[in-house]
Amino acid sequence: MAKQLSKWLISVSACTLLSACISTPPTQFYVLEPLIESPSFSSATEKKRQIGIGPVSIPTLLERKQIVTRLPDSGVKIAEFHQWASPLKNNVTQVLTHNLATLQADDLIRAYPWSAYGAVDYRIIVDIIRFDTRPEQSVNLEANWAIMNEKNHTLISNGRTKIERPLNDSSYPSTVKALSKILSEFSQELSIALAKIK
Repeated sequence: MAKQLSKWLISVSACTLLSACISTPPTQFYVLEPLIESPSFSSATEKKRQIGIGPVSIPTLLERKQIVTRLPDSGVKIAEFHQWASPLKNNVTQVLTHNLATLQADDLIRAYPWSAYGAVDYRIIVDIIRFDTRPEQSVNLEANWAIMNEKNHTLISNGRTKIERPLNDSSYPSTVKALSKILSEFSQELSIALAKIK
């Protein structure tokens, strides 16, 4: 009797574990995508400016693997099975660097830390306050930024960017695509600010 009961318990446990494994969805991983525009041809005669991007900071809430979305009741949803493929702060820095290298073909753009490449002429410091979506409502980016002259450590330019765009499709692939798009818009704002510096 004891043996039969033991076999039955093992059988039930195995079935429970098997059903749990079968019902767990696979985790999906995502990355932000940079601009796909072809860079303009750079001038070979002028000396290129060295521009450093970073450090870039993001809210503590977003410093996790899971994608975070805002809910209407001031709550948040943390997607256990929809995650960033690399730390979000690193991905944002890489995309900003790539975008500015595309938009500023006459400059050399380096991601923080750039010590391996030597000193830079200017540094763009970015403090992202908000970078998220409200499902079926909007995608949002808010950031403070400053352009510093690294040679004399003076502030050249600074600003606050707020971008909000409609988001009709709240699927995770569409959410990530929308976040990439507003990051590209932010990159264009930084590019305009850089172009004003002589």
